[in-house]
Amino acid sequence: MKQELNKYRGIFPAFYACYDEAGAVSPESVRALTEYLIGKGVQGLYVGGSSGECIYQSVAERKLVLENVMAVARGKLVIIAHVACNNTADSMELAAHAESLGVDAIAAIPPIYFHLPDRAMARYWNDISSAAPNTDFVIYNIPQLAGVALNSSLLRTMLKNPKVIGVKNSSMPVQDIEMWRDEGAIVFNGPDEQLLSGLVAGAIGGIGGTYGAMPELYLKIYELVQAGKIAEAREIQDACCQIIYKMCSGQGNMYGIIKAIIRELGGPDAGGVRAPLYPLQEEDYPIARETAKEVAGLIAKFC
Repeated sequence: MKQELNKYRGIFPAFYACYDEAGAVSPESVRALTEYLIGKGVQGLYVGGSSGECIYQSVAERKLVLENVMAVARGKLVIIAHVACNNTADSMELAAHAESLGVDAIAAIPPIYFHLPDRAMARYWNDISSAAPNTDFVIYNIPQLAGVALNSSLLRTMLKNPKVIGVKNSSMPVQDIEMWRDEGAIVFNGPDEQLLSGLVAGAIGGIGGTYGAMPELYLKIYELVQAGKIAEAREIQDACCQIIYKMCSGQGNMYGIIKAIIRELGGPDAGGVRAPLYPLQEEDYPIARETAKEVAGLIAKFC
C-alpha cells in the first residue's frame, strides 16, 4: 500500500445530520458533534453520506455542514466528504467545494432511480473526480439502497483514474471486500455488523452509521484485530450487533434513536431527523435510554 494511504486506516464514524428545533441545519450542533467525536479518538469522519441524510438536504445545506465540520476538524481528523447528488452538475459543485475546504477525499454513490450502465456510472464518477482533481476519490458501493452494484470490471475502469483509491463497501458479502482488495483498491468496511469480518478480510478500516453512538467499542475492535486478538474482538462485535438490533427496534428512524442515545451519554444534541424519515415516538425514548445504559456498560467492560 502506498504510504500516503495509511492515513485512511482506522475508524471513521459516518457523521449525523444536525438540526435545530425548526428542522434547519444547525452549524453550532455540527461543530459540537465534531468536537465530541474528536474527543473519542476516532481517526476520521465520513461527512454527508446516508447518516448525514444527504438525499434530503440541499446543495447549500450540505456545503454548510462540511464547512462547519472542517472549521473544527481541519488538521485533527481525516475527512472524507460524500458529494454525490442525483445529477452530475450538483455533484461536481459539491466536489469542488469539498476540495476548496481541504478534505482528504471525496466519495460518491452511483446515481439512483435509473439503473445506468457501467459506462454511464464511470463517466458520472470521473466527472465528479474532475471537479476535485487534487483530491482522493472513494467509490461508495451500497447496492441495497442505490439499486446498482459495483463490479470488478467497473472498478478496474475506475482505477485507471489515479485519484480513485478505493471503495466504501456497504454490500453485505464480505467476499466483495476481498474482490475489491484484489483489484488493488483500499476498502472500508461498511456494514457495522460485520466490522470484524471485514477487517479480517482485508478492509483498511471501517466507516459506519452506528459508530458515533459507541466509537469506543469499534475502536477497540479495530485495536484487537490489529493485535491478532480475534476472539476478544468477536465478543465486542457480538455485543455491538445486539445494540444495533435494539437501535432498529423503535418506531422512529434509527438515526433519531442514535441521536437520542448520544444525548443520554452526555453528547451534543443533534436534533431529530428530516421528513420523510419517521420521527421518534414516545415509546422510542425508553429504548434510547436503555440502550445508552447498555453502551456505557459495554464501554466500562471492554475499554
